[in-house]
Amino acid sequence: MTDAAALHRAILTLDSHIDIPWPHSPDPFGPTQRHVDLPKMRAGGLDAGCFVAFVPQTGRTPAQCDEAWARAVAMLHTIGAMDATRHGISARVCATADAVEQAHASDAIAVIPAVENGHAIGEDLGRLAELRALGVCYITLTHNGHNLLADSANPRRDLGDHETLHGGLSELGRAAVTEMNRLGIMVDVSHVSRQAMLQAVGLSAAPVVATHSCAAALCDHPRNLDDMQLDALRDSGGLVQITAMPPFLRARGRADDTGVAHFCNHIDYVVNRVGLAHCGISSDFDGGGAIKGWSDASETPNITAELVRRGYGHAEIAALWGGNFLRVMRAAA
Repeated sequence: MTDAAALHRAILTLDSHIDIPWPHSPDPFGPTQRHVDLPKMRAGGLDAGCFVAFVPQTGRTPAQCDEAWARAVAMLHTIGAMDATRHGISARVCATADAVEQAHASDAIAVIPAVENGHAIGEDLGRLAELRALGVCYITLTHNGHNLLADSANPRRDLGDHETLHGGLSELGRAAVTEMNRLGIMVDVSHVSRQAMLQAVGLSAAPVVATHSCAAALCDHPRNLDDMQLDALRDSGGLVQITAMPPFLRARGRADDTGVAHFCNHIDYVVNRVGLAHCGISSDFDGGGAIKGWSDASETPNITAELVRRGYGHAEIAALWGGNFLRVMRAAA
C-alpha cells in the first residue's frame, strides 16, 4: 500500500490561491493566527503558494480604480518582502514555473504573486506590464461585482449591478486578455460570469485557469463551473483548481459538515469529466476557505492521504498538487 506521508514529502505541492492579510500583515515567518503562514506551510509540507493581492470591488470611477491600484501594488510589495530567510525558513518569490521548481530544489518555499480582481488596472492596460514586473503570474479578471473588464458571477446589488453589464467581457476586457497573453500572465476566470468565462477561454491564446472554483454538478453555486465550462477548459488546455470553500463544496456547506472527502469528490468529478490533466488544488485560505481536515496549511497531508485512499498514484497526485498548474504557467509564459 502506498505510504501517503512519504509520497507527500516526495512531491512538489502547490496551493493556487492564498489571501494575505490586509492592512495588518503579521510576520509570515513566525506563528500567526492565520490559516497560512510559513511555519504552517513547512509543517504541512506545502511547498508553494500563490499569494494574492486581493482588491474588493467598489465603484468604477477613475478615482476608485486608482485606489484599487494603489492597494494592489502595496500588497504586492508585502508579498515581495517574503523573499527572505528568517527563523530557519527560506522563501523565494517566483514569477515562473522554473523558479518554483528551483526554489523547491533548494528547500525554499515558493511564493508566487497574483492579483485577485482586474478592477485594479482600471482602464490602463499599461498597468498589466507593471504587475508582471512585480512577479504577478495570474490575474483574476473580476471579484464579486462587475468591473470595467468583465461581468462577475456575483453581481453586487449594493453597487447598483444588474445581472449583466457587458454581456460577458467588455472590449477593454478582451484587450486585457490579449495583453495578458503577450506578457505571460495567466488569465484566471474564477469569479467571472459564465458568459465572460466562456468568452475568455475562446479568446485566450494560452490555456486559462480557474484558480479557486468547484464543480457545479455537485454543488449548484454561481461560483462553480458547469460541465460546458469544464469542457471548455479541457479543450483549451486549461484547468480548474478545486478549492476548500465550504459553500462551493456542498449546498449550505459549513466547515463542520464539509470535509476532505467532499473536497476530493469534486476532484473525482472533474477528473472523470475532463481528465486528470485539467484539475488541481487550492485552499482559498484566509479568504474564507477551510474545511474539516484541511483547516490550515499544517493539515495539507490529509488531502494527499485521501487521494491515496481513493486509488490515485504518485504521478497523478503530483500532477494534481502542482504539476498541472506549472504546465499552465509554462504555456502562458
